[in-house]
Amino acid sequence: MTSSSSPSQDTKRFAHTHPEGLRADALMEEDVAWSLEIDGERDGDQFDRSERAALRRVAGLSTELEDVTEVEYRQLRLERVVLVGVWTSGTVQDAENSLAELAALAETAGALVLDGVIQRRDKPDAATYIGSGKAEELRDIVLETGADTVICDGELSPGQLIHLEDVVKVKVIDRTALILDIFAQHAKSREGKAQVSLAQMQYMLPRLRGWGQSLSRQMGGGKGGGLATRGPGETKIETDRRRIREKMAKMRREIAEMKTGREVKRQERKRNKVPSVAIAGYTNAGKSSLLNRLTGAGVLVENALFATLDPTVRRAETPSGRLYTLADTVGFVRHLPHHLVEAFRSTMEEVGDSDLILHVVDGSHPNPEEQLAAVREVIRDVGATDVPEIVVINKADAADPLTLQRLLRVEKRSLAVSARTGQNIEQLLAYIDAELPRPSVEIEALVPYTHGKLVARAHDEGEVISEEHTPEGTLLKARVHEELAAELAPYVPAAAG
Repeated sequence: MTSSSSPSQDTKRFAHTHPEGLRADALMEEDVAWSLEIDGERDGDQFDRSERAALRRVAGLSTELEDVTEVEYRQLRLERVVLVGVWTSGTVQDAENSLAELAALAETAGALVLDGVIQRRDKPDAATYIGSGKAEELRDIVLETGADTVICDGELSPGQLIHLEDVVKVKVIDRTALILDIFAQHAKSREGKAQVSLAQMQYMLPRLRGWGQSLSRQMGGGKGGGLATRGPGETKIETDRRRIREKMAKMRREIAEMKTGREVKRQERKRNKVPSVAIAGYTNAGKSSLLNRLTGAGVLVENALFATLDPTVRRAETPSGRLYTLADTVGFVRHLPHHLVEAFRSTMEEVGDSDLILHVVDGSHPNPEEQLAAVREVIRDVGATDVPEIVVINKADAADPLTLQRLLRVEKRSLAVSARTGQNIEQLLAYIDAELPRPSVEIEALVPYTHGKLVARAHDEGEVISEEHTPEGTLLKARVHEELAAELAPYVPAAAG
């Protein structure tokens, strides 16, 4: 990573504190006074006034290649980006982890990360996100690295986007726009594409700008012509907004129609008393790998954020022979854009309507507790807090043993597994079998061979305890639901009845 030619003592590298990495020349005028209530709790070792307000370089984010033959090709097709974040609370490590995740998102979207900086502030600047002085320093970093895009680790208002672009002189996008772009790349099904398009339009609507405000209005009609009686009409940007609103209304109708088809399938599963299990979790935690391991579904597995976007439902069987469905849902991430939660609400209903949630967390992640909290926040948003949950700590083969012990101690209903090696998968299947709701009626019936369909249904919908073939028919002992119990009642032996 390139270092500044004129370092000053205002900036500090995080991973390796070297004097030659110091950069910032300007101090922020606002929000830099030391406060015991605020700074005493969150700083740990206290920084000088200038250090607290400075842009801080985050080392190790660059994805630039060293092989020149590959670099020339990649630089032709990839955007070159600089990341910037505002550290308002928590520790330095929390701020670095957040920016590292933003770097992974940027790389997933196809960008080339050149540099990353964070700034300590009580809250983001209302005008330029990081303040005018630090925005000018950011412009120097952009010029030095040759970047063509700045990505901010947060959701920026339309005004912040405009003002920051005016200073740094390159395109500026925020975390929400980046996630939307990744979703647009990975959506494959018709419903997934429609949901992403709706979320993108919701995001774009308040951010429309350009030449629209300066174009003349479309004048109203009338017999007199010229200054007619209908008023000045719409500007070009108002016309664009109206068209976007019309497209959004059409998209919502289409998504509602597609939702009906999925609800029909879900009701069919409920009618047949097939229990459902939903796999939920942070993106790149290994949900698709776990689905493949449990069912052999053959879903795409890739070490990338949001590699699979469209939900996948597969049929599975417990060790005791009971059938159930396993649904792989869209991955979650910290600060998941509200537009996406709303657009994908119909898809996330798979979680709310399930009988059991497998909450997958990456055991090798530096902060798995934060992943758990982020996912539970979204689960709460879609109203699935009453569904039983098993915390599946994946990637146990690569995780720190102390981290695994801590998670297993804190999360009472949890199990450490490895979808890659198959470690503890059998125990997980047994756990699922024990947690799934069981049929309510235990019955013993002598079913004639002419009514073999009832025996088949007992296998599919219930839990067969024993089965014996006699000259009179099949002697069946099983736990079944009330509807099937009523159909089997005529064949219950008198002594058993």
